[in-house]
This record gives sequence, C-alpha cells and structure tokens, in this order.
Amino acid sequence: MENELENSVELIRYKIEHYLKDGKKLFATSSFQTHSLPMLHILSRITKSIPVYFINTGFHFPETVSFRDTISQKFGLSFVDLHSVVPKNQQRDKWGNLYFTSDPDYCCHLNKVQPLDPILSRFDVWINGIRADQNENRRNMQIEQKTPQGALRYHPMLYWTNKMIFEYISKNNLPKHPLEARGYLSIGCEPCTKKFDLENSRDGRWFGLKKNECGLHTELVEKN
Repeated sequence: MENELENSVELIRYKIEHYLKDGKKLFATSSFQTHSLPMLHILSRITKSIPVYFINTGFHFPETVSFRDTISQKFGLSFVDLHSVVPKNQQRDKWGNLYFTSDPDYCCHLNKVQPLDPILSRFDVWINGIRADQNENRRNMQIEQKTPQGALRYHPMLYWTNKMIFEYISKNNLPKHPLEARGYLSIGCEPCTKKFDLENSRDGRWFGLKKNECGLHTELVEKN
C-alpha cells in the first residue's frame, strides 16, 4: 500500500508540474472534510501558488468554517471564499420557504454552481478531489474531463480508496474535521447533512431524497 500511495502522489506531482510548465492557470476547490485533506496537503508540497476556492454557501456548519481557517494556517495555501450573488432573503419559493426545504437542487445551483461558473472561465484547469467510490455518477467520470466553459477538470484522487485516504492522513498526521468524531461521515451544508453511520458515507447527505450530487459534478462537466 505504501508504494501505491507514493506512486499515486508522484503521479499527481508530475501532472500538476506539467500543467504549470505548459503555462496553465490552475485552481482547486475543497469542501474541507477530513477526506479532502490529502489532496490539499499534496498540493501544498508541490506549490503554494494555486488558489483553493471554498464555496461558502452560508449554510455550512461553523465547525467547517473554523476548520478551513485551521487548514489555511497549517498548509500555507491561499484560500478564497465564493458566495452566491443571490441574497439569502431572495432564495425563497412562492410560499416563502427557503429553497433548501422545497427545491434543494435549485438551492445548490444558486449557492454552488453559479458562484463557480465564472471562475471556470478565468482558469485553464480545475483540480477537485472527487472519488469514484463515492457514488455512481463519480464512478463514470475520468481523470481529465472538459467543463462547458472549456476549462479542464482534473480529478487526482479519482481512484483513491478510503483506505488510501486514511493511510495518507495517518502517515502525515493530518487533522480531522471536528464533526467526524460526532458521527458525521460526509459533511456539507448544515440543513442537508444528517448524522448517519452508514456503509456509504454520503448517505447522510440529502437524506430521504433522490439526490446525491450538488450540481458541481453534473452541471459543470461537458456532456458527451
């Protein structure tokens, strides 16, 4: 397993250095969950010049925002918040309910997809840490894919397993999101995250709905 990890890390290093050598403008995104840290840690050891965007919906757990700040100091990366241009008081349906209660897909579109859309027009490569073992949609994705804006999505962690993720965390003594110890295995916006100890860690997200993606990995990928 150690050789597999080392080879995977070296491949990521090679790929990112190759992009930079070619003059590509790179950025990354992160949700700052525990399993997100290996990618950020690897990036910090290659270069600290790549900005990392945090899509701040305004609905995150306060522990997530605090953890983001801790990681910023620890890894020395440049983190940038993205916000929706639509104020929260306008994110309501005709009955006055916030969209996360009545139309979570549209809520995700306003607070995650739309804020990232213009960033993809300014950069050449988007580095994000999705993994194939997280859901069916991600199992069908590739290491490199185009976005509708013409940027390239790069998924360095796509074929990493949970075992590889947590071995890397242990080996490098990386911190853990404070909510993980309380049973939150997949942590997103507070209204749409439940505490469940289930086989699929994402089952606590949008529990009870036929939804397992926020739109970032369905809307912002070029359709074949």
